[in-house]
Amino acid sequence: MQKGFNDTLLRAARGEKTEHVPVWYMRQAGRSQPEYRKIKEKYGLFEITHQPELCAYVTRLPVEQYDVDAAILYKDIMSPLPALGVEVEIKAGVGPVISNPIRSIKDVEKLGEIHPEEDVPYVLDTIKLLTTEQLSVPLIGFAGAPFTLASYMIEGGPSKNYNKTKAFMYAEPDAWFALMNKLAEMTITYVKSQITAGVKAVQIFDSWVGALNVEDYRHFIKPVMHRIFSALREENVPLIMFGVGASHLALEWNDLPLDVVGLDWRLPIMKARELGVTKPVQGNLDPAILLAPWEVIEEKAKAILDQGMQQPGYIFNLGHGVFPEVKPETLKRLTTFIHEYSKQN
Repeated sequence: MQKGFNDTLLRAARGEKTEHVPVWYMRQAGRSQPEYRKIKEKYGLFEITHQPELCAYVTRLPVEQYDVDAAILYKDIMSPLPALGVEVEIKAGVGPVISNPIRSIKDVEKLGEIHPEEDVPYVLDTIKLLTTEQLSVPLIGFAGAPFTLASYMIEGGPSKNYNKTKAFMYAEPDAWFALMNKLAEMTITYVKSQITAGVKAVQIFDSWVGALNVEDYRHFIKPVMHRIFSALREENVPLIMFGVGASHLALEWNDLPLDVVGLDWRLPIMKARELGVTKPVQGNLDPAILLAPWEVIEEKAKAILDQGMQQPGYIFNLGHGVFPEVKPETLKRLTTFIHEYSKQN
């Protein structure tokens, strides 16, 4: 570790005692920042990620503005999919739209493989730029989990209920497991390349897996997640899991060979502990609270900190991503409060 490097997040992720509670915010790089909005007037998301200097600037900006304890690489969970032959476009106001959705085992068999140095060199170049020259905090790399990626690939875009995805899973189990294996291979290769390039921690986003019940998760998803985390474990960096509306799966995640269970705002930290979550946890202020008066934000953050700090291994975060309407000064003030309050307690 270089001199002056703030490794608080890495130590908390390993369950160690820290001088203060580390904090970072999902979607901290981007939408709520005026500098970012100016860049977006000129470039789309994929265009930004293809320019390492610009992408590194967007990634490090919240560290400089908010004094958070980690940066998260600015990119999208869709970034590696074109390498597999998936035709994806990020449409403003809609999200990722896929013009060649998966409909059968034949579609799954057509999918290619990722070769990160050839397919996403700009991602690796951004990581190298940040970790060798620009950051004094850990850079978190990330990837989408197979269920969440598959949901876009089958639905053809965002969905509220994932009916097509679940129908495919139930009706075509062979095709489903072939797709899971294909996406697991991609995830392992892609994340390992990020770690080799210099990321110090990894978050796997299974954003929409909360759509499944526990029994289906165990049968259709958990084996592939076990495979992914087992392979990544060899790299010796903290591994964080996160999904939205997935409180009922917290114990399933606690079973996996990962380091940190990310909680959204629906499950209080104390409740997760009572249920049997023994690993370090990350979370879980409802991002909507960031639009409330400061007194409310402070009170809610204090309550979460009081729960999180009851045992070592706690990282403060939101229960989902920052909204565009959130003021940057609110996030800066919240970071300062978290650091100061946790140092005193």
